[in-house]
Amino acid sequence: MKTYQMFINGEWVNAVSGETFDDLNPYTGEVYARAQKGDEKDADRAMTAAYAARKPWSGTPSIERALVISKAGHILEESRQEFAEVLTGEGGSTFGKAMFEISQTIDLLATAAADSKRILGETFHTDPSKLSMSLRSPRGTIVAISPWNFPLILAMYKVAYGLATGNTVVFKPASNTPVIGLKIGELFERAGLLAGALNVITGPGSVLGNALIDDDRCSYVTLTGETETGRHVAQRAAAKLKGYTLELGGKNPLIILADADIDYAVDAAAFGVCMHQGQICMSVGRVIVEQPIVDEFAAKLAKKTAALPSGDPSNPETVVGPLINDAAVKKVDAHVKDAVSKGAELLTGGTYEGRVYEATVLKGITKDMLVYQEETFGPVAPIIAVQDEKEALEVANDTSYGLSAGVITQNLEKAIYLAEGIEAGMVHVGNSSIDAEASVPFGGFKDSGQGREGGFYSIEALTQVKWVTIEKARHHFPF
Repeated sequence: MKTYQMFINGEWVNAVSGETFDDLNPYTGEVYARAQKGDEKDADRAMTAAYAARKPWSGTPSIERALVISKAGHILEESRQEFAEVLTGEGGSTFGKAMFEISQTIDLLATAAADSKRILGETFHTDPSKLSMSLRSPRGTIVAISPWNFPLILAMYKVAYGLATGNTVVFKPASNTPVIGLKIGELFERAGLLAGALNVITGPGSVLGNALIDDDRCSYVTLTGETETGRHVAQRAAAKLKGYTLELGGKNPLIILADADIDYAVDAAAFGVCMHQGQICMSVGRVIVEQPIVDEFAAKLAKKTAALPSGDPSNPETVVGPLINDAAVKKVDAHVKDAVSKGAELLTGGTYEGRVYEATVLKGITKDMLVYQEETFGPVAPIIAVQDEKEALEVANDTSYGLSAGVITQNLEKAIYLAEGIEAGMVHVGNSSIDAEASVPFGGFKDSGQGREGGFYSIEALTQVKWVTIEKARHHFPF
């Protein structure tokens, strides 16, 4: 078992207190590694290093920043197996999910490297006596807080684009997955990043998060996490008049109309529900099916999900691995039991061994059930029958969340109606609710967050705009 150090000012250091905490393997429950238990003093060390590096790093030519980020991507490519083992060992990722996440992260690093040379301003044709333009500059030092479910790619949206835009970064990974966060620090160290430009500190979010956000040297906060955590971060940052980007939870609908190819719809639903055990902000949280096909669809989905291999995530054949911890198992099971007690039909699943919850299909879901209202974050497919696309839209929007959605129909008119009407930041016609690319706007409406990440949208969030004018001749003043 290894004890990992934090990465501050280009060096690997212990917490000031000397304390560590256990990082557990979700499948075995055993200690996977130990990480430093940072506190306010460590937050201050990291912020001091980042603040001191902000001008040297922002003054680094964009091509040099791009080369560092690109090199980090090449190192990740060469270290696929090493990173996959960490994603499995501390995060419960199946082999397929780990490799998918690594591939997406490599693409993200390549995109961010290219985008570091595309931080564009504008010219304005206003008063002809002067040149009028806007310039984009880094915000300074940003605080990045990432989740445990996709701890590599969701962190890299913040870290890679933070560095690409000339900011320095203090990065706090989730306490359930600290090692993958520290491996990101290792990546950039090996890539030759300027000391202090990226600092990675581990420890309790309630302590480190508050200390970092409250620090006057922090100029922007970017978080992916739970909605309640997002509210806390927003309130804390707003009190200091700091900007923020929040990517939060979801109760994402997959709408399947009666004209859909049922077998294809079953595949889309199974993927959307079971990918990473349903522990994705974009996971399908409600399967909304038009009445004429609901029985056939439900039966086929139950048959497919019941056959999915589950268990040890290190087995390459496993599709459904462990939930992240015991609290997650209890929550998922409580949602399933609540639905059954209120009249839902359990078609398959509803059981668990250790932290592996079997893929579960519930039919006859009604509004009073927890699986209708709350984010379950497990491999559970709650099926809701509707009469037509209008009722499907009403049900889809009957939630405080608005992150992602999928629509499966062969009717273009209905597809457009639903795509335009669904209150979500992302809608995928002909697909599950799970989809993402490095350069597109990633984020949601309502309780699913504020702001967008990816490509230009990350550049816009992580830079500030300055209006500059240059008089062509002496300006005439009225007095």
